[in-house]
Amino acid sequence: MTALGLQQPATGGGSMKTYVVEHLDPECGPWSTLEYITIAKESTDAGAAFCLSSAPLDLDIPDSVKAVRGFNIDHRSVEDVYHDRKDRVCLLDPAAKEELKPADAEDFDVFVFGGILGDDPPRDRTSELRKKGFTGRRLGPIQMTTDTAVRVTRMVIQGKALTEIPYLDYPEIRIDEHESTEMPFRYVKDADQRPVMPEGMIDLIKKDSEKGFGELL
Repeated sequence: MTALGLQQPATGGGSMKTYVVEHLDPECGPWSTLEYITIAKESTDAGAAFCLSSAPLDLDIPDSVKAVRGFNIDHRSVEDVYHDRKDRVCLLDPAAKEELKPADAEDFDVFVFGGILGDDPPRDRTSELRKKGFTGRRLGPIQMTTDTAVRVTRMVIQGKALTEIPYLDYPEIRIDEHESTEMPFRYVKDADQRPVMPEGMIDLIKKDSEKGFGELL
């Protein structure tokens, strides 16, 4: 686990891409834990970097997250880290006027997620970053979990248009033979027509099915 420290000069579309989640909560709950592990692993496998920024100094990060190769943490905000090159930073913003496209790989090196994708009902917590002047792009009209948003962003930046990505909206998760729950999010669909989720997420959903999603985040 290292500090962000990713301030190499931008070189356009060929530079390493960095995916940053601004952690805007006082805790790191079980839902976020699984998402961060997945984002770190997938980013590393794709040759990209992942960092959790704005983390409180006393934030209790589970050992299972800290042990993952590719997980980085910084207690500074995105604004502080990238103040000298804001034009190379893209804020994934549901309220943005333009949708993300593959050509954006030439214009941006850093993609920021405000810790807002995955709330149900959605809260406009991205507004805290929007006010800081970053260029915004949206990922479509349907709410995504944070790991899905990063996954979709990475797929687009690697050349696939938003409309070419296979989605599964509001999938139903079977709790037992008598009960199921509908997930209020959009996911990427795998080859078996199932939602791509972090390892262990289905078990977490089943375990906490009696709780509201707000308690899982």
